[in-house]
Amino acid sequence: QVQLVESGGGLVQPGGSLRLSCAVSGSNFENYVMSWFRQAPGKEREFVAAIAWSAGSTNYADSVKGRFTISRDNAKNTGYLQMNSLKPEDTAIYYCTLSQYWGQGTQVTVSS
Repeated sequence: QVQLVESGGGLVQPGGSLRLSCAVSGSNFENYVMSWFRQAPGKEREFVAAIAWSAGSTNYADSVKGRFTISRDNAKNTGYLQMNSLKPEDTAIYYCTLSQYWGQGTQVTVSS
């Protein structure tokens, strides 16, 4: 069983930065892919970024490429999503996933 706990969301002004964390507990997840998804009010959930936990290879949605960076710290069993140059349209609940497991989500609001 794998459990995911996100943190780091909040309110930030346009152009600002936030770093989301996703703490992983459990075992045998080294071969999984960690992904971040987001869902804005009234919109469908969309893919944001992914990282292969073991290899470290990454993939990004076009809408965040060049602004967001996904990473992981094997020693801390934690994944991160560094979000820079935030825009109001980045406002959403952000979820981390690892294989079929999902976290509870963390709210990110970009507003002046």
